[in-house]
Amino acid sequence: MDLIIRNARLADRPRGDPPVNIGIEHGRIVAIAPGLDADGEVYDAKGRLACAGLIETHIHLDKSRIIERCAPQERRTLSPVLGVTPLKKTMSVEDVRIRAERTLEECILHGTTRMRTQVEVDPGIGMRGFEAVESLIADYKWAIDIEMCVFPQEGLTNYPGTDELLVEGLKRGARVLGGAPRYDTDGARQVERIFELAREFDADIDIHLDVGPTPEGMYIHQVRDLTEKYKRGGRVVVGHMAKLSLLPPDELARLARRMAEAGIAVTVLPATDLFLMGRDQDHSVRRGVADANRLLGHGVNCSLSSNNILNPATPYGDCSLIRIANLYANIIQLDRPAQLRECFEMLTTRSAKLLNLRNYGFAVGNPADVVVFDAQSPEQAVAEISRPVAAFKNGKQTVRWHSPELLRPSS
Repeated sequence: MDLIIRNARLADRPRGDPPVNIGIEHGRIVAIAPGLDADGEVYDAKGRLACAGLIETHIHLDKSRIIERCAPQERRTLSPVLGVTPLKKTMSVEDVRIRAERTLEECILHGTTRMRTQVEVDPGIGMRGFEAVESLIADYKWAIDIEMCVFPQEGLTNYPGTDELLVEGLKRGARVLGGAPRYDTDGARQVERIFELAREFDADIDIHLDVGPTPEGMYIHQVRDLTEKYKRGGRVVVGHMAKLSLLPPDELARLARRMAEAGIAVTVLPATDLFLMGRDQDHSVRRGVADANRLLGHGVNCSLSSNNILNPATPYGDCSLIRIANLYANIIQLDRPAQLRECFEMLTTRSAKLLNLRNYGFAVGNPADVVVFDAQSPEQAVAEISRPVAAFKNGKQTVRWHSPELLRPSS
C-alpha cells in the first residue's frame, strides 16, 4: 500500500465504534479494517475524527473579498446586488482569479475537498469570472474537485445578452445552471427559461430562491411544478429558502413533503440569511434562516454552505464550513447530539447526495479523500468548531495544521 491512515474514527460510523485503519493505493481506498499490516507510508490519526472531506455546495468565488471596494449602504435599504454591480466592469480575469484563489485556498485549508461555485455571467462581467474560476479548477485539482454553476444574478429577461452568455457557459463546460428570479422583472419567466435550458443541455439546476420579509410570492411552487413537468427530480437544488422560516409548522410540513416528493433539495445559507433578513425591523428581529433539520424530518435532503465571503451579502467569513454548521446550530437552537450529527452530515454525506456524487465516502474503490479533525465525533466537531489537522486528496496529503502549544512559565 502507498499509505495507511491509522487509528481514525470514521464520521459515518456510530459513536463509540473503535478507530480503524484506511489502506490507500494508487489514490484509492483499498481496505478499511481495525488492523492492516502492510508496507507504505503511515499517518497516525491518533483516534481523531475522519471524514471523506467537507463539501461546499454553494459559494461565490468570483465575487469574494470585495467588501473594501464597496460603497457603504444604509442598514434598512442594503442591496447586496447593487453593491456589486458598479464593480463588475472593473473586474479583470486576473483580479477575479487573485481574490477567488485566496478564498479557495482558505476553503481547502479548512477541510473542503469538493465544491460547487456559483459564477455570474452577464454583459457587465462577461465571461471573465467564468474564465478565472475555470483556470482555478485546473490548477487546484490536486486538492479539490470544483464544478461551476453559471447564473444571472441581475436578471435574465430584463438584461439583454445574458441568455447568450448562459448558453456559452454551458457550452464551455458548466454542468449546472442557476437563477435568481427575485432580481428579474419577470421572475416566473426566468425560472421557466432556466428549466428549458437545463433540459436542452442536460444540466443540473441550482437556484437562489425565496428570500424576503414575508411568505408571499414564493417561487418554490413554480419550481416544484416544473421539476415534475421536466422530470428533473434529484437534479434541482434551491438555495437560501429563507421564507420557509416564516411559515407555521403545518404549512411548512405540507410544502416540505411536496418538495421531497418532487426530488428538490435545499441548501441553507445561514451566514448570509442571518445578515440580510429582518432589516425592516428595529426590534424582535427575525432570524430568517430555514430549519434544515426540520426539512430533513419531512424527507427533504439539505446541505449547509458558506455562500458569500467578504462581500456586501456577507461581510464576514473564514471559509470554515464547520463554523457555518456551528452558527446554524446556534440560530436553530440545536443541542442534542443527533441534531449536531445531522449538521455535520449536511457538510458531508448529505451534501454529496445533493451534488449527485457517486464516489464520495469511505468505501473500497472510492477516491482516497480524507480529512482528519481534532475531535472524537461529528457532534463534537460542530459544537467546538474543531479545526482539521490534516487533509488528503487522492491519497496525497494536501493540508497540515500544527497544534498550538501552550507555553507555561518555567518553575
